[in-house]
Amino acid sequence: MKSGSLFAALGILLLTAIGCGEEQAKDKPTDTLTSGTIDISVDETYRPIIEEQLEVFDSSYPDAKINVQYKPESECIKDFMDGKVRMILVTRDLDADEKAVLEEKKIVPTALDIAKDAVAVVVNNSNQDTVFSIAQLKGILTGQYAKKYSVVFDNPGSSTLRYMLDSLIPGEKLGDNVYAAKGNDSVIQYVANNPDAIGFVSVSHISDYEDPEGLAFISSVKVATIYNDSLDKGYKPYQAYIAPEWYPLTRKLYYVHRDTYSGLAAGFAKFLREQRGQLVFKQARLFPTRVNIIFREAGVSQQ
Repeated sequence: MKSGSLFAALGILLLTAIGCGEEQAKDKPTDTLTSGTIDISVDETYRPIIEEQLEVFDSSYPDAKINVQYKPESECIKDFMDGKVRMILVTRDLDADEKAVLEEKKIVPTALDIAKDAVAVVVNNSNQDTVFSIAQLKGILTGQYAKKYSVVFDNPGSSTLRYMLDSLIPGEKLGDNVYAAKGNDSVIQYVANNPDAIGFVSVSHISDYEDPEGLAFISSVKVATIYNDSLDKGYKPYQAYIAPEWYPLTRKLYYVHRDTYSGLAAGFAKFLREQRGQLVFKQARLFPTRVNIIFREAGVSQQ
């Protein structure tokens, strides 16, 4: 009887050990820097750029599968906070409150800027106003400017709208003349069709990619010059002016991920900050912040 009880006890211990081993194996990550599957959310403003990044990444690492959703920035950050995605690409780092919430869950996010972007100001081709000061833009956004513009952004939760609110009119309300479109392309189309409209979009959406010098903009709208008060000069959103932030409406693009091991989120982040990923940003008219770029002098019209 004692022998039978001993064998029974050993059997239970063995089954328990096997069960624990299976549970540990189940919880162990299966992805690596260059293989596996992850979900990420990306600010929809950067969809064309990130699709190009993924195409290059996928061609090099066929065992990696990155499922991406393009959303307004506010929704991307919510996805990350809710644990729905392992990585996001947005125009700001997480704030102190967001980091505190994650810390309570024992999650330590990693964030890094990988490119500089610019918010381009576009007006109708018939508009004679082609140079704006920051003070004038503030008046336009709050509806207090002398000329009554119809102001259009890509959507209510967009990073572009948040950036303009935070940097130009913190604590103030938008005027009744501000509207939301359905994406950056819709903003450009609306401005092209309405003489009294003014729009705000990422520079990548108004660049003419047929121009080998990277200095031309699309012809359907005018890209305005923005006056830099501290430098007493106006600038358009060219890469050479985005780099030193002479163009006043300059912002950064960040990745934020939660990998604490050599997983696929960390692998894609590594790709974005290294040479090939940085080159894609450069070709998209953003300024890559993780490689050295040398600009040569060229004739650039400010009007």
